[in-house]
Amino acid sequence: MYKYVLRPLLFSLGAERAHTTTFALLQMLFCIPGMQRIFSLFYAQKTPSLAKKVWGITFPNPIGLAAGFDKDAKLLNHWEAFGFGFVEIGTVTPKPQPGNPKPRLFRLISDRAVINRMGFNNSGVYSVLKRLQRKTTAIPVGGNIGKNKITPNEDAVNDYLDAFLKLYNAVDYFVVNVSSPNTPNLRELQEKEPLTRILSTLVQERRKRMIRKPILLKIAPDLTDEQLDDIIDIIKTVKLDGIVATNTTNSREPLPSTPTETVAAIGAGGLSGAPLRVRSTEMVRYLYSYLGPDYPIIAVGGVFTAADALEKLEAGAALVQVYTGFIYEGPAMIKNILNGLKKSGYHA
Repeated sequence: MYKYVLRPLLFSLGAERAHTTTFALLQMLFCIPGMQRIFSLFYAQKTPSLAKKVWGITFPNPIGLAAGFDKDAKLLNHWEAFGFGFVEIGTVTPKPQPGNPKPRLFRLISDRAVINRMGFNNSGVYSVLKRLQRKTTAIPVGGNIGKNKITPNEDAVNDYLDAFLKLYNAVDYFVVNVSSPNTPNLRELQEKEPLTRILSTLVQERRKRMIRKPILLKIAPDLTDEQLDDIIDIIKTVKLDGIVATNTTNSREPLPSTPTETVAAIGAGGLSGAPLRVRSTEMVRYLYSYLGPDYPIIAVGGVFTAADALEKLEAGAALVQVYTGFIYEGPAMIKNILNGLKKSGYHA
């Protein structure tokens, strides 16, 4: 039904309008008594054989919703009904910000891809915190944090620390996002000195807490092996807990089915979806070969099917996230992936 009825209707709208419309409709639907249970009956697959414990946190299954989809945690309590094993909200910045000018979200349908230059649009940490404090979902929730656009890079550590402290008691793990291509100069924070400073500050602050929350780093797929080696060294030095690989890419290769002039007309932004699958898996495999199981990896990039998810898990990922695939495949996607993983013989 989704692919043949709902998706054509949604895809007749602009990409961002379709997203906000879908959220508004789901918010209304879930206000109806019993609707959460109905969705769960259709889409939530019980898979005890796929449950796993990572960082001492129990994940009902290894498939999660990536950051960027529900930035403001507006549907936080309902993703479980679609079968997700965890959800990551954000990117959250200390202050609210509108993001980049519209249009800023584009579909490349023939290549099953999306280009976005959203620019960390979000309602700010206080607004998100209020929703997190009303959390009823049983699945783990990650908090993806970033800096405000107006904050210069030399002061970025203060933004990350601010969001970290405010959300500390409200999420199960943190992801430090220095890899979005849509905030000017943000990716410069992936360099060794500023990245070490940010991560060390957060780790030191965590030592003051009674409860230890995992801290992960989200990286770009456009890094060279030499840059990856620096990041591996930083992770081990500061004793980070893991890594999210990967964010969106600035590359436009391969895009075999979309005309070059169409891509050029869209302009800047991070590419996600099927074209990112191979590069994302390559990076997971490379990172795992040096980090091993002591630094769990959340893999994200180009996951549409059970085969795609299994590819990431076999490359060394502990968990897998989806984003663009969910847009194209619809609400049955997670159930289909979990059924496929079970049929493949995969066990957590």
